[in-house]
Amino acid sequence: MKKSRFVLEYELNASSKMLFPYFSTPSGLAQWFADDVTVDEDHRYNFIWEGVDHLAKMVGQRTNSYVKFVYLDDNGQDQEDASFVEFKLEPNELTQTTFVRVVDYSDFDDPEEQEDMWQQMLQSLKETVGG
Repeated sequence: MKKSRFVLEYELNASSKMLFPYFSTPSGLAQWFADDVTVDEDHRYNFIWEGVDHLAKMVGQRTNSYVKFVYLDDNGQDQEDASFVEFKLEPNELTQTTFVRVVDYSDFDDPEEQEDMWQQMLQSLKETVGG
């Protein structure tokens, strides 16, 4: 299946410093992004949705600014043309808000459903952080 790049920006009334743990730690991600998130001894993240494991590794991180996860195959190995998700936090000094830019590169086949899914997840994050 052909993969596509989906980008969404969402404004939150919170600082990037306060938001960053929600994008970079298993406990933070489990509060809004997945049903549960664990990290194994090889630093592989296991995102669990509806009882199904999805292994990924964090391939990029800049404190309070950026996180990128690349999904692994079923054996926990790198794969060619791998799906990924990245989160960029862009503070707006004027309004004291932070824009979250989500880039989702995957084989999701319905752009409207994908946008609805991300809007719901980010709304859940907004409710969690009070922003």
